[in-house]
Amino acid sequence: MNQDSDRRSAGSGIQEPRAASPPDPGPRGDTHHPGTLPPGARRSARVLRARRPRSPFTWFFGFLSILGPPLQITALGLTGAALFIAVHDPQLPSIESLLQAQYETPLQVYSRDGALMAEFGIERRQPVAFSEIPPLVINAFLATEDSRFFEHAGVDFVGLGRALLSFAETGAKTQGGSTITMQVTRNVLLSAEKTFERKLAEILLTLQVERELTKDQILDLYLNQIFFGHRAYGISAAAALYYNKDLDALTPAEAAMLAGIPKAPTTNNPVTNPARALARRNYILGRMLELGYIDQAEYEIAVLTPDLARLHRRAPELEAGYVAEMARQAIADYYGEAALSQGLRVTTTIESRLQEAAQHAVRRALRDYDRRHGYYGAEARVDLDGARDADLDTYLAEVVRVPDLTAGLVLNASADAAEVYLAGGERVTLALKHVAWAQEFRNENWRGPKPRRVTDVLAAGDLVRLQQGTDGQWELGQKPRVSGALVTIAPRDGAVRALVGGYSFNESKFNRAVDMRRQPGSSFKPFVYAAALHRGWTPASLLRDEAVKNAGQEGWNPRNADRKELGPIRMRRALALSRNLASINLLQDLGLEDAQDYIQQFGFDLEALPLGLSMALGTGEMSPVKLAEGFAVFANGGYHVVPYFIERVETREGQVLFEARAPQACADCWYRSGDASAMVLPTSPLPQAPQVIDPRIAYQMTSLMREVIETGTGTRAKALGRSDVVGKTGTTNDIRDSWFAGYQANFVTVAWMGFDDFEKLGRGEEGGRAALGMWVDFMAEALDGLPVASLEPPPGMVQVRVDPNRGTPTRARGGLLEMVSEEFKDALQGPEAFRVAGPARAADTSVRRSAPRVMDDLF
Repeated sequence: MNQDSDRRSAGSGIQEPRAASPPDPGPRGDTHHPGTLPPGARRSARVLRARRPRSPFTWFFGFLSILGPPLQITALGLTGAALFIAVHDPQLPSIESLLQAQYETPLQVYSRDGALMAEFGIERRQPVAFSEIPPLVINAFLATEDSRFFEHAGVDFVGLGRALLSFAETGAKTQGGSTITMQVTRNVLLSAEKTFERKLAEILLTLQVERELTKDQILDLYLNQIFFGHRAYGISAAAALYYNKDLDALTPAEAAMLAGIPKAPTTNNPVTNPARALARRNYILGRMLELGYIDQAEYEIAVLTPDLARLHRRAPELEAGYVAEMARQAIADYYGEAALSQGLRVTTTIESRLQEAAQHAVRRALRDYDRRHGYYGAEARVDLDGARDADLDTYLAEVVRVPDLTAGLVLNASADAAEVYLAGGERVTLALKHVAWAQEFRNENWRGPKPRRVTDVLAAGDLVRLQQGTDGQWELGQKPRVSGALVTIAPRDGAVRALVGGYSFNESKFNRAVDMRRQPGSSFKPFVYAAALHRGWTPASLLRDEAVKNAGQEGWNPRNADRKELGPIRMRRALALSRNLASINLLQDLGLEDAQDYIQQFGFDLEALPLGLSMALGTGEMSPVKLAEGFAVFANGGYHVVPYFIERVETREGQVLFEARAPQACADCWYRSGDASAMVLPTSPLPQAPQVIDPRIAYQMTSLMREVIETGTGTRAKALGRSDVVGKTGTTNDIRDSWFAGYQANFVTVAWMGFDDFEKLGRGEEGGRAALGMWVDFMAEALDGLPVASLEPPPGMVQVRVDPNRGTPTRARGGLLEMVSEEFKDALQGPEAFRVAGPARAADTSVRRSAPRVMDDLF
């Protein structure tokens, strides 16, 4: 027999049969037949068959049979746990992941001056160091969750036994028997499912956690990650949400109330279920008294204290929903969606004062436009029969909130007045004067008659909007159907100082300032004129304001807005009056490809520069931000700066992840302010923006666009009373888009108004009115208190006196002064000279406003 056989025999305790000698005859002399075993051998064979090897299960259950029931249950439990450990231990999460657990904290977006604009994230958190959590708060949680926390090793076997007994009695896994350490383990490392497999894994991990972490570390994890309802996680966030307090300001009653929430964040919630939450609070106060955490006097005061919990959500300090969403999307795109819950702090380039002014200007302009075109009627009609105030409140709570326009329900209306319910029991009365503007809207050019009775406008059950006038009186309003956008950037580096993409971000998430693509109309003409100046034309050059020959597009018959042709017209006058035919002829003489190559330097892509003569009329499509980018080149002396809106990104610990280093324009700032000499800034370590056009061209274009304000289509801007604002109107075909793009030393601002579905705005809503009104309203606030800036001609320019009709040099007193590039002083008419025959006639410098109106139209 080999060694292996010996080992197997010894190990089993059963000896193998050996070859036996024939037995001696017994006393009886018994014999046996050949081929059969003798009787003794047959007995031995039966014994050997009975002693075959027994399985481990046979021995295990045989062992259990000699134990009593309690010990049998214990042995089974220990054996099962041992098997579970052997199978699952390699699969259990590492404690390292618990130590490295990241609290989900909202992304916060701020203005440049520190105003909160928005928070993004499902969970509200304010992580706090354990040393900053008062003993009162800790004791409240120990009293209700785990009073023996500092005594046990992570597992409370008394609690586990209670849970097992409950299961045996009810058949349902209703009690978990979890300690604070077990809750931390489950919440961070495991799922919340109620299975015995998960409970065993929880126990194993809990024992490891207790070995590797201190009790203070465990409490720190627990109190910072536990859920308190209403998206609040962690004790600090809960204290701020329900009581608007720091932790050290909580009373015993408030600490007990917060401690009672995590067990059932909905049913024990002081906001959603105050009665049950109060009972839970008082129970915890009793436990705190029983455990010696508070004394009898403190207990009696606390249980008699009414609870004042309510939701104190931190509201944004600055309304800038469109910019905030841009920041959220940028962080998600660059750092990934997970970054939205890592507590990053984004500081934007937005200035609160300018953002508020921009928002006000856009909303006022859109409301004013709607009033000019009539009343659309009630937003909805509601059956008020039998409705109580509570019913009305419920209905109004579901109505979309629109800033500055309060929703209300007309309760009754007569010829003289109407009663409107606003909410919360408030009722207001509207007289005829409060609805007098509300002529019925019929189309963009036609309104119905003025109302003679209140009932001509309102009826019981109407859902309407009210707004308060400057005198505080309520009057009828309406939610604007027209849309608008405004953006302002710093010309020196492109920083976005204010951006509004619509009337209200809550009502429409579409950001018209950035994502919209519309034709800019005549506001694009300055770029064509700049290309001409680059090729040798001057402000004195004569252009042909006459029908275009060989337009190159079949069926295209461009014309001026007033349907007139002025013939020879100086470049300055042509831009001021936005003459379409003069601009098209200029582009034709200039050459499409040459013009396109030059204009691209302003930051425009090919999509915005159609290769056709219609480019002179702004038939490419772009956003307001892109148009502002182009105008900034004129405003800063010829440098191309790219708009940006994120100044800095930091972690919640203050580590800077990103800081903008935007290329800067000139070091010798282009403008000077007041009586100060030209501002010279110290050398900046920041990169310099590329200079894309000659500063002399930027100067000439600034002068030309000042003429737009003085005598052209932008005279409404003279209401600002400043000589340092310039710009250009823009209106597309059939007045579907209204633009004004302009600048001053500190701001490049573009305003737009139009319908999202390309409906017509109506007569009189050209860029010189609809958009310019918005622009002026904003710039009045933006420039308040700033000195008037002046601009000196850059080197290489000379002053010439020109004939106002011929554009040629003259010494006559009636000549006009122009600044031109020195190399072109003897060729004022440019490379395509256009001369006027006959005697000079008196200069025509007026802008006629008689019908038909000069209209900044596309065609």
